[in-house]
Amino acid sequence: MERKEEVMKRIGKKIGVFLVSLFVLSFVTFAIARLAPGDPLVSYYGERVEKMSETQKAAARKRLGVDEPLLVQYGRWLERAVHGDFGLSFQYKQPAGDVLAARIGNTLLLGGAAYIVLFLASLLIGVGCALHEGTWLDRVLVKAGTVSACVPEFWLCLLLIFVFSVTLGWLPASGAYTIGRQSDVLDRLAHLVLPLAVLVISHVWYYAALVRNRLLEELGKDYVLLGQANGLSLRRIVWRHGVPNVLPSYLSLMAIALPHILGGTYVVEMVFSYPGLGALAYESARYHDYNVLMLTVLLSGMVVLMANGLVNALAHRLDPTQDDTQILRESEGEWL
Repeated sequence: MERKEEVMKRIGKKIGVFLVSLFVLSFVTFAIARLAPGDPLVSYYGERVEKMSETQKAAARKRLGVDEPLLVQYGRWLERAVHGDFGLSFQYKQPAGDVLAARIGNTLLLGGAAYIVLFLASLLIGVGCALHEGTWLDRVLVKAGTVSACVPEFWLCLLLIFVFSVTLGWLPASGAYTIGRQSDVLDRLAHLVLPLAVLVISHVWYYAALVRNRLLEELGKDYVLLGQANGLSLRRIVWRHGVPNVLPSYLSLMAIALPHILGGTYVVEMVFSYPGLGALAYESARYHDYNVLMLTVLLSGMVVLMANGLVNALAHRLDPTQDDTQILRESEGEWL
């Protein structure tokens, strides 16, 4: 058992790494955004910029705070950000935090639903393949899963839009809801079906393969033969003993899955014009809406860092003698 001082020291170290990582991420994003080609005045003033004189443009840049050296701009942004002020959205003319708050709910709905469905579907598919190893069902699922994992998400988005929206007309092709029906639950669910399907199809086999491979290892152990000799069915042994033995590794991998699913959600949002953080990040980068871009990137970075921290915590909980990256290395190597 670890002493309290060691636990506090380890937690303090993790918090320090987290804060330093956020600082580095914020500076790199800040620098790249401002050094990229383009004029932020276009985001704020639109086509009116073309009619402005050089004197007016200089005054406008001063008002927006984009006329000073890079380090000075970053220092002022960081000082405000520490106090919760992330600046004004150039495109929407309102606080960047308010713009983000209006979109984050849609991303949480889509990403959260995808995460839950992926967790359950991967577990069921993996168990099904393991129980029917070598049968036609196992072969079909393995081949279909391998193909689906290789299909680019944007191409799958376009394919589903063409089939179910353009050809059949069953489901909407864009947006989070029909204009004027934002309170209609069924309408929101209809808009959620295609983006959710893309996320699940693109990622499900990666995690189902873990469950299948680990369960097949479990089925070769002595306790399985002993249980069958005592009259227990293979299905009962798998669900009562095999799945609980695999679950710790599966939970660790699903913690790692958070950043992957978030990244996939961003891609899907852009293709389906789904008003979430992914579409917002694309718009803010395209139109040089610096403050919104910074906030979106930082929030995404926090999710990635917290997911890595969760994996490390699970790894240490499962085996305190492991280093913090062992489960991550296993998930990238052994499982697949």
